[in-house]
Amino acid sequence: MRKLLGIVAGVILAGALTACGGSSATTTAPAAAPKADAPLKVGVNPVPHGEVLKFVKDTLAAKAGLNLEIVEFTDYVQPNVQLAEGQLDANYFQHIPYLEEFSKGKNITLSWVAPVHIEPLGLYSKKIENISELAEGASVALPNDVSNLGRSLKLLADNGVITLKEGVGVKATERDVAGNPKNLRFKPLEAAQLPRSLEDVDAAIINGNYALEAGLQPATDALILEKGEGNPYANGLVTVPAKVNDPRIKKLAELLRGPEVKKFIQDTYKGAVLPAGG
Repeated sequence: MRKLLGIVAGVILAGALTACGGSSATTTAPAAAPKADAPLKVGVNPVPHGEVLKFVKDTLAAKAGLNLEIVEFTDYVQPNVQLAEGQLDANYFQHIPYLEEFSKGKNITLSWVAPVHIEPLGLYSKKIENISELAEGASVALPNDVSNLGRSLKLLADNGVITLKEGVGVKATERDVAGNPKNLRFKPLEAAQLPRSLEDVDAAIINGNYALEAGLQPATDALILEKGEGNPYANGLVTVPAKVNDPRIKKLAELLRGPEVKKFIQDTYKGAVLPAGG
């Protein structure tokens, strides 16, 4: 009888420990690190990011032991959302100011890995051929996300079209326009819509990737174009904090910043996309 009571008490005690988060003889093993040849799923915009990554996949990845899976997106939101949710291992489509703005707005934490290329922002038009031809009250479409809106206004200010309040720089909003001698009417739109807006506005400032997708050549078609030197808007590789030290992520960053990719960018885009330094 005492032996039976002892067994029962032992069972009850083990159950109580488990219910309170305690441990019995069985322990849970930590999650295994990903295998070196496990697929690395990377989210990109199609142009130029997808083209650059496809070059890496087709010519460099196998030799480096990388199994790349490319997932294309046509917007700037889902690549970060799906990365944060664990549906992607990394993404490659954004610059640091956008990453910081997005992370703050969505209350998520993502980690910058390395810069890869710069897409100069440009002003395009189907109605005029020179910036000086912008008429009184002309409509100008701009990207509506905070980082690229400020970047667009700075581009106009750097080219003497408008003036901004002192010190605002790339953080400018429409409220920071101090001088607008032609009374330009600004129309903030989602970045992906900007090329289509050229039918309806006098001019539009378009992100480099969307300009290329629309068949525009920044180096020749833009009325004004950002300079590459000292440009803080390099697009780069991003992942989640837990994967910053993943050997596959490090290897991909190394390939994206290597001489083969640099030459591919220079030969393919001829100044419309620039390899990033730093």
